[in-house]
Amino acid sequence: MSITESESNFNDLENLSISELLTGINQEDQSVALSVQKALPQIEKAVESIVGKMRQGGRIFYIGAGTSGRLGILDASECPPTFGVDHNTVIGLIAGGDHAIRKAVEFAEDDRNQAWKDLLEYKISKNDFLVGIAASGRTPYVIGGLKAAQENNIKTACITCNPDSAVVEFSDYPIEVPVGPEFVTGSTRMKAGTAQKMVLNMISTTAMIQLGKVKGNRMIDMQLSNDKLVDRGTKMIMLELKIKYDAAKKLLLEHGSVRKAVEACKG
Repeated sequence: MSITESESNFNDLENLSISELLTGINQEDQSVALSVQKALPQIEKAVESIVGKMRQGGRIFYIGAGTSGRLGILDASECPPTFGVDHNTVIGLIAGGDHAIRKAVEFAEDDRNQAWKDLLEYKISKNDFLVGIAASGRTPYVIGGLKAAQENNIKTACITCNPDSAVVEFSDYPIEVPVGPEFVTGSTRMKAGTAQKMVLNMISTTAMIQLGKVKGNRMIDMQLSNDKLVDRGTKMIMLELKIKYDAAKKLLLEHGSVRKAVEACKG
């Protein structure tokens, strides 16, 4: 039996109090970060390859089903506002299409050929990098996509919570984060999902920093999509140029980004 399907360390959950349930979930969650820590060497190798591809104009693709697919889409969708990249720089695809983001599509994950069809719509090539996300490590949609990618000389990685699973066979850079049994047996949206989210955060954030999208510790290319972000950008310019708030805000709105405003003033 796979680790992600193994029996919970807790039983008779329906008889536990709210406090006991919350304590148990929190107790299990504390093991996730330690599992991710053990996978850091694997993550590093994958990110090195990803950065190399992106420096040459390549893109990151995420594929997954269910929770795994939604997490990939979440990470991809947050890159443009956070780092100012094009929406086609990091692309998340889910088995069953966009409809499956909100509602489960029955048996969509069982089609071994569909992921490659979905990727071809974006004209994926050997310049790009594919990350397959599958907690179980045996999702046909993900396995098929990774296998087809390798056959077309596209570098691949996987994020899985079962060691030595099927997706590893088709991953140049396997990332294995075995977090143990879930609090509710088999509910991989919990610990496994948390682990996948942590790894995705690391991949995209580290790649964007390496690509120059952060200066110091600030998101200098973030999109100015609401008042909070305009205020944040204004304060970045204030600190960088040692000027007052109103002058900084005027520069920001005039140039459209923190980077452009600072570069315009510094020549």
